[in-house]
Amino acid sequence: MSFYQSLILGIMQGISEFIPISSSGHLVVLRAVMGIGEIPLLYDVILHIATLIVVIVFFRERIARMLGAVLRWSGRRSRSEDAQDLKLSCLVIIGTVATVVIALFIRPLNLHNYPRIAAGAFLVTAVLLVAAHFARGAIGYDRIGPRHALIVGIVQGLAVIPGISRSGSTITAALYSGVSREKAGEFSFLLSIPAIIGATVLEMRHLGELGASVSAGAMLAGFLASLVFGFLSLSLLVRLIRGGKLWIFSIYLVPLGIWGLIAL
Repeated sequence: MSFYQSLILGIMQGISEFIPISSSGHLVVLRAVMGIGEIPLLYDVILHIATLIVVIVFFRERIARMLGAVLRWSGRRSRSEDAQDLKLSCLVIIGTVATVVIALFIRPLNLHNYPRIAAGAFLVTAVLLVAAHFARGAIGYDRIGPRHALIVGIVQGLAVIPGISRSGSTITAALYSGVSREKAGEFSFLLSIPAIIGATVLEMRHLGELGASVSAGAMLAGFLASLVFGFLSLSLLVRLIRGGKLWIFSIYLVPLGIWGLIAL
């Protein structure tokens, strides 16, 4: 992989990790278009680490409250105001367990090697985004329970399929389970944190393979591009979620999916 190819992949990862058009699907399609051979999954994880940093920075206040509440609870020094953050931490754990169970069944299929599957899944994502426009969720963290976390966690596991947008599908699932638009977006990205960390740990065993196929300079270019464009796209997405305008990305995904099914 060249420096410029890595730069392009990093830019696409940063944009599509948050904008609901599927980062994994776009990376699969871009590799096919640019003629890039199979790359160890750790390279994808490195790009995801950049976007993980974006999530942590963007939601740092909520994350800090959750971590503080958990630490005080573990030290038996909980405060009354910690109740909601402790509950939210438990819901993230429940959702993560559901994600892991589903993902364990899908990941061995190595679907990232089949660009036409990603193309077809783009069409599925488009349908989900249009459906999200009609959802009327209204509840906040005070009423979100294990049922909501399980639903979103299961859908996040299904988003391991390239072409299924993780952000788009989980936000849609949260909305249809009754969660308000603002909280659906935030919970979706809070739930992404343990998923990305877990993927990073699992793929560390491929570190040696990565060094042989991707140079340090190309890797750094991809990482920085993903970091910068990730922050810009998340800022945009938050505004679009509040306005109920995720459907506009279906206008892009439908022709892309049809093209992919024909050309790839």
